[in-house]
Amino acid sequence: MLLGLATAALVLTALVWVLAWPSLRAGCTRARARVRTWRAELTHGPHATGELDYDPGRERRAEQRARALLRSCVNEHEWAMYRDLGFLRVFGRSGARYAYLIYPHKPIVAYVPRTGALLSEYCVAFPDHSRPYGSARLPDSDDVLAKWMALRADERGLIADANMHLPGRQVDPQRVRRDLARLVAWEREHDESMPRATSARTTRKDDIAHDRAEDMPHAVGAGTRGGSNVHGEREEMPQAGNAQHARHAGRAAGQDRLAADNVRAA
Repeated sequence: MLLGLATAALVLTALVWVLAWPSLRAGCTRARARVRTWRAELTHGPHATGELDYDPGRERRAEQRARALLRSCVNEHEWAMYRDLGFLRVFGRSGARYAYLIYPHKPIVAYVPRTGALLSEYCVAFPDHSRPYGSARLPDSDDVLAKWMALRADERGLIADANMHLPGRQVDPQRVRRDLARLVAWEREHDESMPRATSARTTRKDDIAHDRAEDMPHAVGAGTRGGSNVHGEREEMPQAGNAQHARHAGRAAGQDRLAADNVRAA
């Protein structure tokens, strides 16, 4: 009895497999075709993101171009601040009463420079709607430059349009205080290095002027008959001037004698 049931089950399974196999094979074929179509659309379609042709150095090159643009727009002090600290400080319209810290892809933080008290956070965004690489996110330096330009051009308009929050909503207050301490130490060091750099440049200019002064007599005396001694060549220059003066005096005396002869003949 059991042997007969097992045999019947095997036969039934074989029949089902034979009948279902064409449908299963067609379904697998359609699934593979859909996968190939999806890959082709992902790579070359109207909404292609280039995911299969991803260039790992693209974002790095974009950031390098953004840093070059930022450096061409801000002054040397601000560029050195961003290069060394990673953020920019912009004073408000009222001078040094309040200022802003600009972080890449973070809210603008307002604070009081005299006391270091944090005032508020202003959340603004400058997306790239063209989405050249499938994302609206700007490079870090481009985002900082956009905020810097907006604050410098229309501070009130930017603050009015921004979402204002209390300190600590998105940026850690402890991080901001550490950055303010770093900024104070950096400015102190930067101010101390400026006189040294200025004196070094002045010394370098003096050295260049001295070298040019030493080269000048050789260039002037190259066509003279004097010796190669520097002092000797400097002594020849007045002699040449005296000879020229004597020639002018001789020509003037000759003209006077000619005039006198003409008067006597008359």
